[in-house]
Parts: sequence; C-alpha cells; structure tokens
Amino acid sequence: MKKIFIYLLLAVTGITVSYGQETLTQANEAYAQEDYIKAIELYEQTLKEQGVSSDLYYNLGNAYYKHNEFAKAILNYERALLLNPGNEDARFNLDMANTHIVDKIDPVGRFFLSVWIDSLRSFLSSNAWAVIGIVSFLLFLLGCYLYLFSKSVRAKKMGFFGGIILFLVSIAANSFAWNLNEKMENRNEAIVFAPTVPVKSSPAESGTDLFVLHEGTKVVMLNKLGDWAEIKISDGNRGWLPLSSIEII
Repeated sequence: MKKIFIYLLLAVTGITVSYGQETLTQANEAYAQEDYIKAIELYEQTLKEQGVSSDLYYNLGNAYYKHNEFAKAILNYERALLLNPGNEDARFNLDMANTHIVDKIDPVGRFFLSVWIDSLRSFLSSNAWAVIGIVSFLLFLLGCYLYLFSKSVRAKKMGFFGGIILFLVSIAANSFAWNLNEKMENRNEAIVFAPTVPVKSSPAESGTDLFVLHEGTKVVMLNKLGDWAEIKISDGNRGWLPLSSIEII
C-alpha cells in the first residue's frame, strides 16, 4: 500500500511538473510572437504552478517591460535579484526600466568600502555564499591539522597562514549568506504602484504633504500602522503613505 501511494505521488508530481513546463513553453512562445499580454498571463500562471525562481521573475519582468508597464517590470526584476543577486541580465534590465520612471532621486553618499562590500555580497546568492562558507571552514580545519601535526615547516606555514585566510573567508561568506537570507525572509523594500502618491508627515489623510512619489519608485518600509506604511527613499527622506499604494518586493 505504501509503495502504491509513493508511485501515485510521483505520478502526480510528474504530471504537475510537465504541465508547468508546458505553460512556460507557451509563455516563451507568446513572448517571441510579441503577444506580451498572453506571455504575462502564462508567466504568472507558471509562477503559481512551478513556484518562484529568479529566471521566471526575469522573464515576467521582460514581458511587462515590453508592454510598457515599467513599475511591474521593476518589481519583477527586483524579485529576480532578490532570489539571485548575481543575475546580471536582470540588473541591466532593471537599470533600463528605471530610466522610464518619473522620480530621479539622488541617493545619500556612502563610504566606498560599504559600497564595495554590498557589491561583493550581491555577486552570488545566499546558497552560493553558504556553500563557500562551509567549504572554507572545512579547508580551515585542514589547515589547522597541517599546522598542528605536519612535520614539514613549509606545510606548517601553509596551514597557519592559509588557515587564517580561509577562516576569514568563511566568516565573510557566512555573514553574506545570512544577510541575503534575512533580506529575503524579512522583505521591507517595495515599489510604488500608484501613479502619484503624496507622502504624509503622519499616518492620516490630514497629515502634511511632504513630497510626492510616482509609480515605479523603490522605497524601504520602516513601520506599519493600520493601513499606512512609514517609508524611506534613497536620499534619506521619509514619511507615510497608504499600504495600498505600494507592492512588497
């Protein structure tokens, strides 16, 4: 009975995967034929059938971009990069999509070392950094073994200095993996989906208008209160806007 259940489960899983792959193929064909509305519908359906992936979000972002829905394109490119920060195609197309939005915000200047670390962290996914961290730690243990038990002076030096480097690499890689995973699980970045939305000084319609944001602008959500979200933009300005006007990445 148990074997029959396993066979049935495998059969259903195979049918589901096959159906999802067929939908993806149809979506790609619709995109190639420049039927972007149908492609969008089929890519969205594939996401429901197969689950999320960086490549699917990238393809969906391309379809929205071709259909001139730039805010939705930006949202999906950002989601693709959230799952795979090393997706250079998604990053390039995101930059292209951002040229079409109204708000041109100059970000607050950052220390060059912080920018360099962020760029390095975004080079790989959290899983890839985790693998590097584990492998580096195992090699660090090997270095310790060489330093403690090898009779060769050269091997001892290699074990000592190599072990130090590998230990630091392991700490950095695991830190990057943790940060990227934390960012993915606790999503606090969003894209403005309202054509225009005034940012208020307080979470109420009676609040003072501080500035106006337009569709496609990326914000960081700091707090939520009822139907309102406190947000910050890249130049450091902050305020409150309705939750309904943004879409979480």
